[in-house]
Amino acid sequence: MRIRLLFFALYRDFAGRDQLDLQLEAGASAADAVAAVRALGGGLARLPDRPVVAVNREYALLDSSLADGDELALLPPVAGG
Repeated sequence: MRIRLLFFALYRDFAGRDQLDLQLEAGASAADAVAAVRALGGGLARLPDRPVVAVNREYALLDSSLADGDELALLPPVAGG
């Protein structure tokens, strides 16, 4: 199955792009997608093991199952004050 990863802020800097299409095995989870993209190396290896994620624009757990065509956003921490 194919999913689209979206990168924002610091994670976009790590990735050097704002999105990436990724091929995964059917039944893969968000955690599987994060592991697969980190394994691509380069700046992507700097992504955390357990980022906050959203699947199809809704916050999700890393053990959430993905489906073909899903959009997985990796959301960096936000500081404020």
